[in-house]
Amino acid sequence: MASFLIAVLTMGLAVFLVAQLLPGIKVRNFPTALLVALVFGILNALLKKLLIFLTLPFVVLTLGLFIVVINAFLLWITSRLIKGFEVAGIGPLLLGTLLISLIDLIFHWMIF
Repeated sequence: MASFLIAVLTMGLAVFLVAQLLPGIKVRNFPTALLVALVFGILNALLKKLLIFLTLPFVVLTLGLFIVVINAFLLWITSRLIKGFEVAGIGPLLLGTLLISLIDLIFHWMIF
């Protein structure tokens, strides 16, 4: 349970930092960023493996880079579900997905 809370906190912090860095991504406040992290994590847990399976030829042909597109799609769904979290277009969406994943990876590396 503690590791789950730490994962949500680090992802929320990553979302909040990326929203401060990229002009195309807006988060109302830090609690909204935590909600984004929670919903994004749930969507990842429920849909990511199914989407990877359905798009397996693209994932294999791009040597796994298509997973970034799947993550961006899940982040876009999250932006549609949560008021106070907005993504302006596909460019900020893809770059935001990469930065959120990278920052979250660094936080996990530092903590765990």
